[in-house]
Amino acid sequence: MALLAPAPSPALVLGAIASVQFGAAIAVTLFAQIGPGGAVWLRLLGGTVILIPLWRPRWRGRSRRDLLLAGLFGFVLASMNFTFYSAIHRIPLGIAVTFEFIGPLIVAIAGSRRPLDLLWVGLAAAGILALTQGGVHHLDGLGVALALLAGGFWGAYILINARVGQAFEGATGLSLAMCVATVLMIPLGVRQGGSHLLEPRSLLLGAAVGLLSSAIPYSFENEALRRIDPAVFGVLMSIEPAVAALAGFIALGQGLTARAVVGIALVVVASVGAARRTREAPIAV
Repeated sequence: MALLAPAPSPALVLGAIASVQFGAAIAVTLFAQIGPGGAVWLRLLGGTVILIPLWRPRWRGRSRRDLLLAGLFGFVLASMNFTFYSAIHRIPLGIAVTFEFIGPLIVAIAGSRRPLDLLWVGLAAAGILALTQGGVHHLDGLGVALALLAGGFWGAYILINARVGQAFEGATGLSLAMCVATVLMIPLGVRQGGSHLLEPRSLLLGAAVGLLSSAIPYSFENEALRRIDPAVFGVLMSIEPAVAALAGFIALGQGLTARAVVGIALVVVASVGAARRTREAPIAV
């Protein structure tokens, strides 16, 4: 991480967010050829190939509990990525991330009895209503459901990631989980991608997605969290739906109506407000 040491922490977090979303935009260009399942598998495979040599995780000597935890983490990673990529196959990237972000938002305010948190819930609900009415009434219903399901897995990821961080040193737990996720995605990846998975274009873009969506953002976030408070990190992460909308517009030409922009803005504000009142921060892998 020495190369990242001079970089300001906010710049690292923003760089991680941009990397994840532009990686997702590249993945969309693969869907016609290998489907969401194939793109997810190549992403996980690419990220695993990068992380394993860096952390050299070992399963020997680990307790049964630790291995089960890593396995559960891998299942959540595979499920989160597959449902999210299936969602952005059907609805615009910015809108999908906004729906997905409801998961971390719920985690952030779960169990809170502060009256002010009702405001963030209301703003998020208003944002979702804006996205599902009016100018975007043509949204694919299954795409919306998949994005919300991905948000549920993202929320589970946050909770499990905290336990993995306590049980494993560095990113060894993540590396083991990535191995599990990659293996779990083989059937869906091969079924949807078939022989196209071995084509040079698929392999090249898949490697780019793995680098942009896993290796780079994790490294940036890991370094940033060494220096800044998790609550500050959570506030910075809250702009992710807006960055996703920008990535969709630049890389995919996905324009948004004024109503959709307002809906995304409301969810971002709700996420910022919730993040400022919690010590936990949502981290996307």
